[in-house]
Amino acid sequence: MNGYVQDQGYVQDQGYVQDQGYAQNQSYGQNQSYVQDHSYAQKLDEDAFGPSKGGIVSSFDAFPKTKKTYLVQGRNSSAWTVTLILTCIWLAWTETSRWFTGTTTQTFSVEKGVSHDMQINLDIIVGMRCADLHVNMQDAAGDRTLAGDLLRKDATSWAQWTGKNAEKGVHELHADDIGQGWQMDDLEVHNHLNAKQKKKFSKTPRIKGATDSCRIFGSLDGNKVQGDFHITARGHGYMEFGEHLDHKSFNFSHMVRELSFGPYFPSMDNPLDNTIALTPTPDDHFYKFQYYISIVPTIYTDSLRAMRALDSADSAATAGLFAQHAIKTNQYAVTSQSHTVPEQSVPGVFVKFDIEPITLSVVEEWGGFWPLVVRLVNVISGVMVAGGWAWQMYDLALEVWGRRARRARDLGVLGTPAMEKKSWD
Repeated sequence: MNGYVQDQGYVQDQGYVQDQGYAQNQSYGQNQSYVQDHSYAQKLDEDAFGPSKGGIVSSFDAFPKTKKTYLVQGRNSSAWTVTLILTCIWLAWTETSRWFTGTTTQTFSVEKGVSHDMQINLDIIVGMRCADLHVNMQDAAGDRTLAGDLLRKDATSWAQWTGKNAEKGVHELHADDIGQGWQMDDLEVHNHLNAKQKKKFSKTPRIKGATDSCRIFGSLDGNKVQGDFHITARGHGYMEFGEHLDHKSFNFSHMVRELSFGPYFPSMDNPLDNTIALTPTPDDHFYKFQYYISIVPTIYTDSLRAMRALDSADSAATAGLFAQHAIKTNQYAVTSQSHTVPEQSVPGVFVKFDIEPITLSVVEEWGGFWPLVVRLVNVISGVMVAGGWAWQMYDLALEVWGRRARRARDLGVLGTPAMEKKSWD
C-alpha cells in the first residue's frame, strides 16, 4: 500500500491512494490537499489555547490569565489616571480644609429674656476745647445722664489725629458707606472668640504746644431702650449760667475712633469706627451731624450647648461655659445726615439709637471625624467611577470613529484593501 501504515487510525484500503498519492475518503470531498483525521487533531498544541502555566502558586489562581499572544493591548490611560488622582487629592484637600474651618450659620430669633442695661463705648475727638463741650444722654424711659461726668475728657490737638498723623484705616463716611452694617468678615466666629475684652481705652498721646480739640472716651451704662446722646456747645441746648460762648469757636468736625454697644472688644469693627466727618468750610459754625443707628443684639458661639445655656447664662452653673464658647454683643447699621442749621437751632453731634427686638445668632460648627471620612470616601470613589465611565465612553467613541474611517477608505474586514482582496480571489 505504498508504505502507508494501516490499522493506525488512518484511512484504510479503498480510496486511500488514487492518482496523486493523496488520501481521499468517501467522507471527504474528492482531490483534497490535506488529510484530516482524529489522530491528527490530537497532535494540535492545545497548550497554545489554554491558560498560561505557572508555578505552584499560580495553580491556586481562581482567575486564570490568558497568554499574552491572545491579548490586545488597549489605549494608554496613564495620563487620565494621573488626572483622576490629582483631582481626588485636590477635592480631598478642599473637603478637609472646609472641615477644619467649620460651617457658619446665621439665624434670627426673637430676643429671649428680659434685658435692662446696655453698655455704650465711645471714643471721639471733636475740634473744640473740652471746656466748651457738653455730653449728655437721654433715653425713652425719661432718664437723663450727664455723660460728660462719666466719660473722660483729654485736651489734644486736631493735627495730632489727622493728616500725616492719622491712624491707619481712618476714612470719611461717604454716601456709599451710609446704611451699611457689619460685613461678612465680621461673622467669622473664631476671630471674635479669640478677641480679648478690654475695659480700658488707650491713653491720649502727649501734646506739645497749644491744644484746640478734645478727646472724649470711656464707657457708660444706660437703659436698654431707645435713646440718644449728643455733644453740644456750652450754653446751647441746655440752660446754663456763665459767660456766653462765642459762635466763632464752634467747630463740630469730629473723628469717631470707637462707637459700640455692649462689652468693649477693640478688635471688632463697627460701621462708625475710624470715620471722620468735617464741616464743608471753616466758616460753617452752625453745623449739625446726625447719626441714626439700628442695634441688633448678636451672639457669636462655636457650641450649641452654649446657645442652650443662654437663657440661664447669668447662673453660676452655665456662666463659665457661655463665657468660654460664646460672646454676646451688639452690631448695628447706621445712616447719616449732616447740614447747616440756623442760629436759632442747636448745632452739634447727635446720635440716636434704637434696639431691634430680634437676636442674630452666628454659630460655627465642626462635623465629626467619621463623617469627614465618609465624605472623603464618597468623593474619591465618585471621582474614580465617573472617570472610568468617561474613559470607556471616550474609548468607545474612538472605536466607532475608527470603523467609519476604515469604511471610508474601502478596507476589508482585516484591513486589506478591496482591490487586493479581489486579486486573491
